[in-house]
Amino acid sequence: MSELAVAALRLGLLLVLWILIISIVSSQGRDLMVGARNKVRPRGAAGAPAPASVSASSSAAPASAGSGGNTTGQQPVRPLPTQLHVTEGPLRGSVVDLHGAPLLVGRAQEADLVLDDDYVSGRHARLFPQGSRWFLEDLGSTNGTYVAGSQLTRTVAVDPGTAIRIGKTVLELGS
Repeated sequence: MSELAVAALRLGLLLVLWILIISIVSSQGRDLMVGARNKVRPRGAAGAPAPASVSASSSAAPASAGSGGNTTGQQPVRPLPTQLHVTEGPLRGSVVDLHGAPLLVGRAQEADLVLDDDYVSGRHARLFPQGSRWFLEDLGSTNGTYVAGSQLTRTVAVDPGTAIRIGKTVLELGS
């Protein structure tokens, strides 16, 4: 092989390498921008709410988040639901206190809500607050996450009383 061919081959490989590096960096930048839109506070931060806790009693008092009278003419801000009720499945009757923090649902022991179910992935879904609403996203689970009977294909807002099915368990937001 001539020196010119070797130099051209090296230059071509260098060009391919730079294209790969630029595509990886731009992909990471897009992922960071999507994450910045969620604006959720990590649990480890100072002043962050405590992790969610599960209680067998469903008679916990709701948190009060009212705001007196509305004199500005704007639509009143509805309070963020504070509990997740288990309506079907092995944990039926349990209530999860949300504390306004994201909740990881899955079979893995590091999940905030552990569901011992063969149809649930280790890191199955994430429920997180944004403004005065809760949003649910499937984390690439094998068997899917269902909201009001429809399989999740993207992150969706979940209203109180809407059925969320993960494996054999059905959950609903409430106060």
